[in-house]
Amino acid sequence: MEPKRIIGMRAFPNRSRRIEKSPGNALNLSIPGEHSGSIFNMVIIVALLIIISPSCTLFVPGLRSAPQGDMPEMFSLYTPGRELSSSWWKEFDDPELNALIVRALSENFGLKEAWQRLRQAQALAVKAGAGSYPDLSLSAADSRSRIRSDDGSGSLSLTASDYSMGLVSSYELDIWGRIRSEQEAIRLETAASREELNAAAMTLTASATTLWINIISQRMQKQLLERQLETNKTYLELVELRFRKGVVSALDVYQQRQTVEQVRGQIPLIQAEEQLLMHELSLLLGKSPRSEVLITRKALPDISDVPATGLPAELLASRPDVRAAGLRLQAADWKTSAAKADRLPALNLTGTASFGADHLDIIFDNWLLRLAGNLTAPIFDGKRRKAEVERTLAKADESLWAYRRTVYTAIKETEDALIREKKQRQHIKVLEAETDAAQKAFDQAITRYRKGLSDYLPVLTQLQKVQNLEKEMIQQKTGLLIYRVNLHRALGGTWTDSLTSEG
Repeated sequence: MEPKRIIGMRAFPNRSRRIEKSPGNALNLSIPGEHSGSIFNMVIIVALLIIISPSCTLFVPGLRSAPQGDMPEMFSLYTPGRELSSSWWKEFDDPELNALIVRALSENFGLKEAWQRLRQAQALAVKAGAGSYPDLSLSAADSRSRIRSDDGSGSLSLTASDYSMGLVSSYELDIWGRIRSEQEAIRLETAASREELNAAAMTLTASATTLWINIISQRMQKQLLERQLETNKTYLELVELRFRKGVVSALDVYQQRQTVEQVRGQIPLIQAEEQLLMHELSLLLGKSPRSEVLITRKALPDISDVPATGLPAELLASRPDVRAAGLRLQAADWKTSAAKADRLPALNLTGTASFGADHLDIIFDNWLLRLAGNLTAPIFDGKRRKAEVERTLAKADESLWAYRRTVYTAIKETEDALIREKKQRQHIKVLEAETDAAQKAFDQAITRYRKGLSDYLPVLTQLQKVQNLEKEMIQQKTGLLIYRVNLHRALGGTWTDSLTSEG
């Protein structure tokens, strides 16, 4: 009986073989191509190794301790339920704002840059995934030579052609899971890039809404100053009339003129601020600074009660920046696993199949197949691989602290927005009472002045007080709206998951 050689789980007849020693101490096994069964058996073995090797992961990342234990059970202004509106800005009930948000999400330069960064991360993930499959290359060579000879009867010129063609394939067996760990790390980083894009979209909508609110506020302040200017001019005419009648002194006239010019001087500053805000909003929408942006609203919108905040632990799922930090933490752990696996021996398989010009007529019967296994193991590298393990461990710990900081920052931002809105409402209520009292004091002062019971100073003092409070009221209501925008941004949501690069 013909002896057999056991290779893996297959038995091959002991047919003619060539054992070659290749550079790097790799053992090359070459088998003549006419034995198609041997080729098939080798293909089966390689396929089994490719299928089995990815499951052999020696270093699997452990679970990191999450900061939930140190998180508060509920917010200081807890409201039950969880409201994740897909378009929270619609509570302001303004079609122009809705159109601005849609354009910002589709045309903003920063968001477009984020989409391209995501494309880069996705391409890197595909590139890393290629390590799970063997590569296959086609090689071809052609050479021509001319030989001139003289046989005595004359000079002859002969042309010789030689060419070869073959296939080369290589594959690294992922015995310790290094390739898989690297692929998992890149996959998680790609997911983190998408979450960072979502966070950028949330910040963008909040910024666009804030600019829209501030522009309306500037216009309201401008209209208020114009009304105050007309009012002050009317009182100036009254004081000048009483001065011509000799009832008051010139001091009263100068004081009122000073008040008129003071109000007049504030108008250009308000106009400049409005124009600057319009420039910023245009840029946010992907337009040139001088582009026209349609905002016709003349008054600040009203807002409803504080939306449902849910629990602090829910921020882990609703805040994209928190989700991104968590994904990068997991990616750092997988990179550590890859660095540890890199310190162990690696096994590479290389297969070649080729034929030359002499075998063209038997191209399918006379292939030369070579399957080589190359085992490399690090012996001395100046502690380079060990240092890389230490670096990745430190990076993973850094990512852990960054994750915890992000979580606590999210809780802080939500608490800040809640307490600011609550106290802002209280402040506005007191400010309304103060404005009402100042208006009544001014009415009394002007009445006494007209009756000649007092000089003009109390009138002037109360007039400036009322006008300052009117302006401050607009500013404080603007602040209340901005705090609501900040609250929505702090609560996050999953509405950004449906965004696409087309807008």
